[in-house]
Amino acid sequence: MSQKKDVKLIVALFAIAIVWGTTYLGIRIAVHTIPAWFVAGFRQVVASSVLLSILLYKKEFKWIGWKSLGRQILVASLMIIIANGMTTVAEESIPSGLTSLLTALSPIIVFLGSLVFGLQKPSLKGFIGVIIGFSGVAFIFRDGIGDILDPNYKTGITYLAVAISGWAAGTIYTKKYAHKSSNIFLDLFYQFAYAAVAQLIIASAVSSDTDFNSWTWQSMAAVVYLGVFGSVVGFFCYNYALKRVSATEVSILSYFNTIIAIFLGWLILNETVTYDLLIATVLIILGVFITNYKKKEAR
Repeated sequence: MSQKKDVKLIVALFAIAIVWGTTYLGIRIAVHTIPAWFVAGFRQVVASSVLLSILLYKKEFKWIGWKSLGRQILVASLMIIIANGMTTVAEESIPSGLTSLLTALSPIIVFLGSLVFGLQKPSLKGFIGVIIGFSGVAFIFRDGIGDILDPNYKTGITYLAVAISGWAAGTIYTKKYAHKSSNIFLDLFYQFAYAAVAQLIIASAVSSDTDFNSWTWQSMAAVVYLGVFGSVVGFFCYNYALKRVSATEVSILSYFNTIIAIFLGWLILNETVTYDLLIATVLIILGVFITNYKKKEAR
């Protein structure tokens, strides 16, 4: 007897792909006039405020206990402060399309991490996918190794590498302990609230001479969009999906994010889309697909 399709799961997966595909553009617009850590911090202020309103309205706001709070702080540190924060900082010097392309490697990192922690069995196709995926990144930089010497370029790529590692670690941890979560909104509120405080402290430390009058309404609107859709909608759907399918199957959606982000960067920000970038995109998507594809069993 075939399993019934989970309509909510399908909706959640599509929401992740589309919403997070647009966040790269949102971040790029936000950091145009607002320092990156302020973007990251106020994004979570918006997100935690929305969730607090929902929880109070539904009379579901409560203290979760120190043990659960510790888990939320760990997840927030990995997936929000490190992953989202570093990605935001990286986009100050790296185009949104290229950022999303490199971030598309996260499913491969999740795959390798899942092997280490026993969440997934090793397979030949998995390792072939890893090699093909990394070849896509190597293809981008084959003629530009010297560019890494540029301080802005080197810093941006370094931040992005840290962000990808943090996201993969957070995804694996969340999957491993997903059964412990009984209220996704409540958990996310504590994550966003903690991240907001931490990121605004970082922002105040590294951008103490910020001119708030220079912040444009476009950048501020982008921060609100990132908070409502990128954080509340995106993270809720991501956590919902992680409860129902494997970490690698959820993370594979990042290649849809890449396609959407590259298209929007070209359409709205006039970012250059070269043949090299398109070939690299195909290689990374192919690598991710091979790594995560599962053949349907005959019934």
